[in-house]
Amino acid sequence: MNRSWCGLAGVLAIVLVMWMVPSCGREQELVSITVQPATETFGAANIPVPADAGLQVQLRALGTYIHPPVTKDITASVAWVSNDTQMMTVSPTGLLTAAGQSCGSTLVSATITTNHDASNQSSSGAIVTGYMTGNVVCFTGTGAALGPTLTVNLIGSGSGTISSSPLGLGCASTCTGNFPSGTSVTLTAAPNGSTFGGWTGCDSASGAACTVSLTSDRAVSATFN
Repeated sequence: MNRSWCGLAGVLAIVLVMWMVPSCGREQELVSITVQPATETFGAANIPVPADAGLQVQLRALGTYIHPPVTKDITASVAWVSNDTQMMTVSPTGLLTAAGQSCGSTLVSATITTNHDASNQSSSGAIVTGYMTGNVVCFTGTGAALGPTLTVNLIGSGSGTISSSPLGLGCASTCTGNFPSGTSVTLTAAPNGSTFGGWTGCDSASGAACTVSLTSDRAVSATFN
């Protein structure tokens, strides 16, 4: 009887060792990333989009590992990217901020791009990414309630982007924005693989900058060749 128990104990010991050996030989692997919150919405239909600028929320990246299974906070280890920085920006620490230049939805990603990151955390592949959706509610009120409307037309055979100071316009095609009456708006043109050809309709223009004093609805054009 004792011999039988000894034999059984020996078999169990061998099985236990065989189970532990491959586990000891493996590094802990990152298999997925979950971003919290999964969705965040800034603004409201009765609030102009530029007024949303500066609204923030802190994102968290949670990594799911195997060998053994565990979940870790890897917020500081991932690379954060916003697909639309005119809508939202995200800092290296995961702080999501409304830019106040456009509305709609954008994806924000958290990625570990190598098998070992700066914290020596092993991943199962070259790229492991998690996503969240950021939303900025578009303003549905009328321009009269906000002040004059400034329209920027992008013309020519080239391409580029327009930004404004104060915030309120940011686009790569025709766009409009409303500003309080009497506001002096400075527009800046940035060519994208083309040449900036100049402004028309400005009160004053110097290089890539155009200044407009809004006391009524205005329209200007930027040419990219």
